[in-house]
Amino acid sequence: MPIVTFAFGLYDDGKLDGIVTFGPTPTPAVQQNILGPEWAENVLELNRLVVSCKEKNSASFLVASALQLLPKPKCVVSYADTNQGHVGYIYQATNFLYTGAVTAHDSEYMLNGKKVHARTLTASGITAPKEWALANNVEQIKPKPKHRYVFFCGNKYQKKEMRRLLRYEVVAAYPKGESARYDAGAEVKSQGLLFA
Repeated sequence: MPIVTFAFGLYDDGKLDGIVTFGPTPTPAVQQNILGPEWAENVLELNRLVVSCKEKNSASFLVASALQLLPKPKCVVSYADTNQGHVGYIYQATNFLYTGAVTAHDSEYMLNGKKVHARTLTASGITAPKEWALANNVEQIKPKPKHRYVFFCGNKYQKKEMRRLLRYEVVAAYPKGESARYDAGAEVKSQGLLFA
């Protein structure tokens, strides 16, 4: 579960139809590598996005609206996981910069027919997941690359400065391909609007 610093909801007649959350990147190294250590505190990761309504462009509308509401200046990084069949079309629709595909560091493991992330194993007390998997004949699933996207929130000067400091090369062409959708048909308990 990621750390959530900012959360925004998409509501339709008081019903929560989507949520996007932002927080610190999983490791301080990622936060420092994007714009350099001086700007690390201004780097956030878009770490969760869920939209249950079928309205066209609702996910990109939610992301674009949330980006406008974040405190400025902020550099937002997010990843489209090719393991999950994602290309990042929502980020492309909201004008994120594409900075290439990066290889994930952590493998996943098949336990009882389900994929389990290495961090889940570590949290349960397994200090060396790879060695544990080998010793226990547990299948290791090598990670596929993730597409990395970056977005700058701020005034004209701040955006220009962040673009100048960006340590990743911007790739002109967005990746294309089939994009898988999650099945959001399950009944999920959600909380209504607390304050009007």
